[in-house]
Amino acid sequence: MKKLALHWKIIIGLLLGTAYGIASAFNGWSEFTSNFISPFGTIFLNLLKLIAVPLVISSLITGVASLSDTRKLSRIGLRTILLYVATTAVAVSIGLILVNVLEPGSAIPDSYQETLSNEYIDKAASKKNLADSVQENRGPLQPLVDMVPSNIFSAASNNSNMLQVVFISIIFGISLIGIDRKFSKPVLEFLKGVNQLIIKLVEIIMYFAPYGVFALIAKTISSVSGDISQIGSLLTALLFYMGVVILGLFIHMGITYIAILKFFTNISLKHFFKSIGPVQLVAFSTSSSGATLPVTMKRCEKDLGVSKEISSFVLPLGATINMDGTALYQGVAAVFIAQAVGMDLTLADQFVIVATAVLASIGTAAVPGAGIIMLVIILEAINVPSEGIALILGVDRILDMIRTTTNVTGDATIACAMDSLEK
Repeated sequence: MKKLALHWKIIIGLLLGTAYGIASAFNGWSEFTSNFISPFGTIFLNLLKLIAVPLVISSLITGVASLSDTRKLSRIGLRTILLYVATTAVAVSIGLILVNVLEPGSAIPDSYQETLSNEYIDKAASKKNLADSVQENRGPLQPLVDMVPSNIFSAASNNSNMLQVVFISIIFGISLIGIDRKFSKPVLEFLKGVNQLIIKLVEIIMYFAPYGVFALIAKTISSVSGDISQIGSLLTALLFYMGVVILGLFIHMGITYIAILKFFTNISLKHFFKSIGPVQLVAFSTSSSGATLPVTMKRCEKDLGVSKEISSFVLPLGATINMDGTALYQGVAAVFIAQAVGMDLTLADQFVIVATAVLASIGTAAVPGAGIIMLVIILEAINVPSEGIALILGVDRILDMIRTTTNVTGDATIACAMDSLEK
């Protein structure tokens, strides 16, 4: 009997987890699910996070150092960043067009706004406080300052500092190019060994992916549906908003990414989407581009034929700065909240959203829920009450899963494009 492929096992885990989550909500099993099912999802997610930093360091340093021609490095780096920024700007623009045309915020009644605000006021306040602490005393060049750590070990000890890890890895890789071969070779051989070790760990961890996906989805569905009456009315009222975000994400994937694949590569669309299917499923279940990175790299190299030289540079960078789905969501959410509280945004405000969303996406940590914090900063930039995030917190987790799927699809698309450009 033919063994089931990994992606089919993940799909089965996804479906069973969804079914169990619904049953858990209706039968009052939420406490059991939280205590005895959810921990296995957390373990799976932690295992993926565990290898994220060493994978980025080993792959990015060796990737940069393998580009012995610094001019080639500059060319690849510039092209990659330009493509990432361009696709992010396109994504948030698509979101803004849809939300302005469809106006989902106008469908929320005043009484319901009050109910939602009361329901999520504490969560909203905590997110606002966290965002305020991030934004406090920040000048226009603060993102550049944040990118350069004062302590290597401190930067590497936290996955939320991935941009700093990327910076360290790039300058280390560039420095290796500039020193004598007899000194750089043993360092590179060691890092290549670490990279192979991490790849083997990925293979081992992915054996547990179906069970991890089951647990993560079961907990998500169970918690979202924990209060049937409240959540039922919530999803009904916010279905329009969710639909706009999801429509925007699918338009972006279906037009922008396909256009890039058609224009820059010779890869068939069927082969591309079949190859990254497991990547999308892991991203959907974990809501973390960083945690999905090991799977993304493996699929791009083995199934899509992306060279290790390109994948080890482009993909870790993409997991850190390429947040198309997050930026699109932030644009839609900001305008939706403004519409819900009766505020009219000017064209200038919309340009501020585009610029802020693009820049915010670069600095957004590749972990679940990070986008909501950056959304608060965007709301503050256009003078929309940041407390308005209380309106969308109830459905944010669901959208987080879908926008993360978009993020990793974009990473793989750009990696394929860059690989084709360099051949």
